[in-house]
Parts: sequence; C-alpha cells; structure tokens
Amino acid sequence: MTPTNLLDAIRVVKENERIAYQSYADAAKNIRHSMGKQLFTQLSEFEKFHLEQLTILEKSLLEKGEYVTYGGKTFPLPPKFEINAAAEPNKKSMMQIISEAMELEKHAEKTYADLATQIDDPQGHQMFQRLSEEEHNHYRILSEAYWTLNDFGMWKWTRI
Repeated sequence: MTPTNLLDAIRVVKENERIAYQSYADAAKNIRHSMGKQLFTQLSEFEKFHLEQLTILEKSLLEKGEYVTYGGKTFPLPPKFEINAAAEPNKKSMMQIISEAMELEKHAEKTYADLATQIDDPQGHQMFQRLSEEEHNHYRILSEAYWTLNDFGMWKWTRI
C-alpha cells in the first residue's frame, strides 16, 4: 500500500470512528435504561479512543514516516446482573439502535482486517489487526444485548 493510499485509508477510518463515537453518544442519551446507557457510553468512549489513536498514527506517518505502537484497549467488564428492560418504553426503537450499531462494528472490523493485510510494517499490521479484534468484540457485546433484549426482554451483558 502506498503511503498516500494509507493516509487516505486512515482518514476514512478516522471519519468512521468519529461517526461511531457520536452515534453511540447519541444512543446513550436516548436510552432510558441505565444498563443500555452504560453500554453505549462505554462504546462511545472506546470509539473516541480509536479516533485519537488513529490521529496519533496519522501525525507520526506524516511527520516521521513511522508507525506507532498500539497497545489496544480492553473493554470494561460488565456488571454480573441482569436487569429487566421493562423500563425501556420503545423496545422496537432500541432494537433498531442496537442493529445499526452492530452494522457499524461489523463494517469497522472488516475494514481494519483488510488494512492489516495490506500493511508490511509489523507494527502497523499489529495495530490494524488489534483494531479489527476490538471491533469484533464490540459486535459480540452488541449482538448479545440484541438477543437477550429481544428474546428475554432484559438487558444482559456478560463477560465476553
């Protein structure tokens, strides 16, 4: 991948991360249930972290032509309890919010995995591979939230 194409790709994924973190922040404001609010707040913070790290990478590539070390970030452990979602007045809307978030995560996972295969630098490859894995974890968390809310009418968030 040429440096110009890489910088263009980084700018695209930065915009995707900005959209994701803002979408999750908006979702957290619209969800009444505390567990759903907590989930989307943490997802928003995670995506904002990705945006910040990609900005650091972009700057390093522009100024020094070097990749940066990306240690990743661990998703906070969820509580061990289940909470009845009856307080969520608009379940259908909530399911749509989660579905859209799942699509964002699936797209981000694939984009980062594709970028990882195009990067020869071991540090750059590792960074994009790790970003892909983190987005996959977000997808799994959202998928579990979707199915437990849909099937059991409760927010359940286990330690994935």
